[in-house]
Amino acid sequence: MAVNLTSLQVMQDAPVIPVIVLNDVAHAVPMARALLAGGIRMLEITLRTPQALACMEAIANEVEGAVVGAGTVRSPQDAAAAVKAGARFAVSPGYTPAVGQACKDLGLPLLPGVSTGSEIMMAQEGGYTELKFFPAMQAGGPAMLKAWSGPFFDVKFCPTGGVTPQNAHELLSLPNVACVGGSWLVPADAMAQGDWARIEKLAREATQLAR
Repeated sequence: MAVNLTSLQVMQDAPVIPVIVLNDVAHAVPMARALLAGGIRMLEITLRTPQALACMEAIANEVEGAVVGAGTVRSPQDAAAAVKAGARFAVSPGYTPAVGQACKDLGLPLLPGVSTGSEIMMAQEGGYTELKFFPAMQAGGPAMLKAWSGPFFDVKFCPTGGVTPQNAHELLSLPNVACVGGSWLVPADAMAQGDWARIEKLAREATQLAR
């Protein structure tokens, strides 16, 4: 993996970017190894728990081949802390020029979240053409993406939010969808039980999704 990763490379690496919520640092490394063994190496660790940064750092230091990303990046401070913890890309639930510029200054590829045409235009003004469509299923799902394919023909999306193995195929079949984001690869109960074999199996199945 090249050091100068691009947003498009992040999106094209596998059909699914796992959206991961970690509450225990002890789970970070075995979970990352399980996802990697299943063929998923772009790992979005969300900044939704106090342990998230420590989990990123553990994976970045101990799991060779895994590419750590920071999810739920909402401020320039979040972006800076993520880079310090070893993040190689960032994902945000929305877009602001401040977050966009901070990630550019840090050399951190960003997938900014959008759910309206105006937000897409704002992100494009900031130089971003690979975007996270969030919350995807709640904000219009495949029908919205089809509608956007005309005016925003030069944008690639990663729909996230309400995406499941059942509806992922329809999303991935759209020409403007590069990948999807999904939390189903790391179920809370599998994490709590340390069922890494199940997480590896879910990752392997996700890599087989056609796009």
